[in-house]
Amino acid sequence: MRAGGGVRVVVPASTANLGSGFDALGMALALHDTVHVAVTDGPPGSAVVTAEGEGAGSIPTDHEHLVVRVLHRTWAELGVAAPAVRLRCRNAIPHSRGLGSSAAAIVAGAAAAYELAGFPLRETKNLEQALHLAADCEGHADNVAASLLGGVVIAWRDTDRFRAAALPAHPDVHPVALVAGGESATHTTRGLLPEQVPHADAAFAAGRAALAVHALTTDPSLLLAATDDRLHQDYRESAWPSTIELVRRLRAAGVPAAVSGAGPTVLALPAGGELPRTVDIGGFTALRLPVDRRGVQVISEPTTAE
Repeated sequence: MRAGGGVRVVVPASTANLGSGFDALGMALALHDTVHVAVTDGPPGSAVVTAEGEGAGSIPTDHEHLVVRVLHRTWAELGVAAPAVRLRCRNAIPHSRGLGSSAAAIVAGAAAAYELAGFPLRETKNLEQALHLAADCEGHADNVAASLLGGVVIAWRDTDRFRAAALPAHPDVHPVALVAGGESATHTTRGLLPEQVPHADAAFAAGRAALAVHALTTDPSLLLAATDDRLHQDYRESAWPSTIELVRRLRAAGVPAAVSGAGPTVLALPAGGELPRTVDIGGFTALRLPVDRRGVQVISEPTTAE
């Protein structure tokens, strides 16, 4: 890789679980981070990062930045020496809110690394490898698969490989993210989950997760039933009680709703994209976010990003 070239990566936010599809279902949302990655002259492996928007001022500005760490890991997997890079990040995805900000950063790093190394991301083999690498960095595949592929995704692990399949969302699926003011840490909320659940709850979750795929892609009239959950949400109530209470209020009003990822954001899927005025959403900011149907986009930039 020669200094002077670069790429612009546009990567969508994501929502995961979608009710009972824990670590298995995800959906890309039209809220995007943009990362310009330029190869520069300098010590190999060095990095300079500037950021604006979400997280600016609180995230690393050197080789410890998550996108840079994924760049380096990906190039190591590809057998390519890491050059010096300069990154410019414009972040719109809220951090630690359950909208896949870390997954978006991981996908941005993997996508940029593949393209800069001369491995076209949209070739099937490269895409499959990038998905596995990104999911391995994240620890699960639902969010990264959504940001990488777009649309509705089903993610799973096959022996030692992460895999995913993407499906088009029905045009009548209208996501609304109700973003909480506070942050959440996935590792903390995962610690609230029991090691075992009752067989009846596991069977309930399997049925609702399967129904969610049908509802999101074919029959949105079934979304209220499809987004119900007994597998993980109630166990996490102590971490964000206002989130669970809002989910319950929305569902009582007939609005399909679930916790988005690890929370504290709530995902609502109201008919027509409009929430009923009778539901109090105090403390949450409503964002109408259409389904992102394309996934990550990588655009070549022949000149160095300033």
